[in-house]
Amino acid sequence: MRLSHPGLADPEFYVPGLPADYVTARYGVSPADIAKLGSAENPLGASPLAVEAIRERLDRVHLYPSWTAEPLREKVSLVYGFEPERVMCGAGETELISWLIRAFCEPGGRIQMPGPCFPIYHLFAEAEGRGPVLVHEATDRATMSVDVDAYIDAIDDDTRIVFVTNPHSPSGTWMTEHDVRRIVEAAPEALVVLDEAYVHYSGTDGYIHLADDYPNLAVLRTFSKAFGLAGLRVGFGVGPRTVVDACLAVKPTWNMGVLQTAGAAAALDDKDHVDAAVDVIAEGRARARARFAGLDRFRMVPGSRSNFFLVEILDPSTDSTEVFEGLLERGVIVKDGSVSFRGLHKRFLRCDVNRPELMDRLVDALADLP
Repeated sequence: MRLSHPGLADPEFYVPGLPADYVTARYGVSPADIAKLGSAENPLGASPLAVEAIRERLDRVHLYPSWTAEPLREKVSLVYGFEPERVMCGAGETELISWLIRAFCEPGGRIQMPGPCFPIYHLFAEAEGRGPVLVHEATDRATMSVDVDAYIDAIDDDTRIVFVTNPHSPSGTWMTEHDVRRIVEAAPEALVVLDEAYVHYSGTDGYIHLADDYPNLAVLRTFSKAFGLAGLRVGFGVGPRTVVDACLAVKPTWNMGVLQTAGAAAALDDKDHVDAAVDVIAEGRARARARFAGLDRFRMVPGSRSNFFLVEILDPSTDSTEVFEGLLERGVIVKDGSVSFRGLHKRFLRCDVNRPELMDRLVDALADLP
């Protein structure tokens, strides 16, 4: 039996944040004493309106759903002002990313992304036999933000897709609308994908409106973060009709179930839940900044406008894997940058922002490391 391409012979897999029960089983830490700061989950849980809508539709799970998730398309259209035909819905942003890669980059084609970046970009590209190009030279190592001039310089005539994440992952740093426009305009023959998964935490409405200004731009959003529906798996994208139609042609026919569609549509009305989650994250970020100021072996990389931030390890006698394991022993789960993000190597951790008391747990555990 022959694989479709060599990239599948020894594949790399996505590394999610560890579950709490792993730490309990390995280290004997009580679940109540675990600070789970490696998955960027909503500290307030799921949108109550979404949960209510899901319960109301439990008697419909024997029926096939709309193959285009039409109720959710129509709700997104109503909320954001795009025609339903310009909206696509998937099982999280991750599914949408896979369609875009398949539809807009031929096998062997070039897909540009910052280095480091959300790993799904390059993992899906490799799994589909496409060529991911991580532009590590476009990362400012002091701020871990994207150098837009360097990123634009890397775009060439063979580039098929250009990813932009705002706020950026893994740093949480923010790109201005002017700079996003510069990137889109620098790649007229490519599809630019603006990933706004964490935009609710930025203190802005984001740049979804730019999808009306450019024929080569798609904007993605998720229900996993501010809406608290990570376990439901729902995301959506908006863009030109040509982009959406191409994605509908390659997607699984019934990719969205009745409960996903109903829960996500209801969540779009739950402004109170989103606002409360954003407030908790803002408070937690402020606490983290204040507490990290008292550490000399670790630096909170400034500028995050997301629900996570990078921690740089300043102590040359240790590295990210040793610190990661030391935190696990103390009941604190973060992400080891060397495992989760190409280009972070052994000097960074990615840590969630959560309630202020969990930020205290993180900093106290770092201070307690030998």
